[in-house]
Amino acid sequence: MTATATRLNYEIKDINLADKGKQRIEWAGREMPVLKQIQARFATEKPFAGIRLVACCHVTTETAHLAIALKNGGADALLIASNPLSTQDDVAASLVKDYGIPVFAIKGEDNATYHRHVEIALDHKPNIIIDDGSDVTVTLVQNRQDQIKDIIGTTEETTTGIVRLLAMFKDGKLSFPAMNVNDADTKHFFDNRYGTGQSTLDGIIRATNILLAGKTIVVAGYGWCGKGVAMRAKGLGANIIVTEIDPTKAIEAVMDGFRVMPMIEASPQGDIFITVTGNKHVIRPEHFDVMKDGAIVCNSGHFDIEIDLQSLGAKATEIKEVRNFTQEYKLPNGKAIIVLGEGRLVNLAAAEGHPSAVMDMSFANQALACEYLVKNKGKLEPRIHSIPEDLDKEIARLKLQAMGISLDTLTPAQIEYINSWTMGT
Repeated sequence: MTATATRLNYEIKDINLADKGKQRIEWAGREMPVLKQIQARFATEKPFAGIRLVACCHVTTETAHLAIALKNGGADALLIASNPLSTQDDVAASLVKDYGIPVFAIKGEDNATYHRHVEIALDHKPNIIIDDGSDVTVTLVQNRQDQIKDIIGTTEETTTGIVRLLAMFKDGKLSFPAMNVNDADTKHFFDNRYGTGQSTLDGIIRATNILLAGKTIVVAGYGWCGKGVAMRAKGLGANIIVTEIDPTKAIEAVMDGFRVMPMIEASPQGDIFITVTGNKHVIRPEHFDVMKDGAIVCNSGHFDIEIDLQSLGAKATEIKEVRNFTQEYKLPNGKAIIVLGEGRLVNLAAAEGHPSAVMDMSFANQALACEYLVKNKGKLEPRIHSIPEDLDKEIARLKLQAMGISLDTLTPAQIEYINSWTMGT
């Protein structure tokens, strides 16, 4: 079911959900003091006056505060979902009704609707794109070449999206600047590690209500997201196996106290499998064949390709939903494989995504990255740019200040010492 305004300026599930959404948006704001300060400054300075902006993000309470900050800053902003299962319908309704932001997002929308919303976003003729997975940017480059001249730049905050942008740059297809929000210290150290770690397990528990203590959990990928998932699962009493392709990350996992082995060896041992690699078909038919009866598989990587569900579906004799966001695939050998969230982001499909406190810093990075693009319009090369260190440090400083935490400062003698090459022991 969709509700559409007279001028077709939004497409959401139900505008009557707005009151609940507004309450939840306001609740999330309690944990987002950094973005609130930026929002207040934007409201005064209007850095985005005259700027058309589209954001392709998970439509959550936290994203709402980013969208509100950008609109307060003068942006003509439009929001679409970056994943068919990540939309919180009450939040979408409140953004439309209470904040006047056009939203095109419905939880559970099919792929055709999702891609139509991407086209609607590009019909807005954006000057800035905030992307989550780079679908809007890729569609622009492939199909809307005439609009590239209007692009000031794009920002990207997912590992998957950065990989796509790097490939685009390598192929000579990136003709405008892109801000790498994902690799900002105040993003990936906290959002990827603590946010993904906690929210992934939250999604698994909400979908299944199982006890994690004593279970063997297989974490595919030991990047910052994988580190967070493994750390949090260990804290809940699970036994962790890590699978990796990178020898350095594998050593790190071993020294963090985890077993490391190939997926084919982990498959018969695991009770729960969590993919966080950003690659495709990390769990394949040969793995399903040797898994335990009732093994649970889920994904916390951006796209729904990490688990080869097409092969699993072709192999299954029966597929049925046993709980919300929980499907049981019966195999010819009599065993069952349980898939959560249709193989999409389990933390958003079955739960609420990252806690507000970590998204406060991530979205502060997004907001400041957009402002940086506007301030440096026409000056930045068409490549991937890091968030300037001073902005990254300022976000950390503001977060600590909001938490009531103070730091030491260097004495004059210490400053002299670290800037001298003649002073030794």
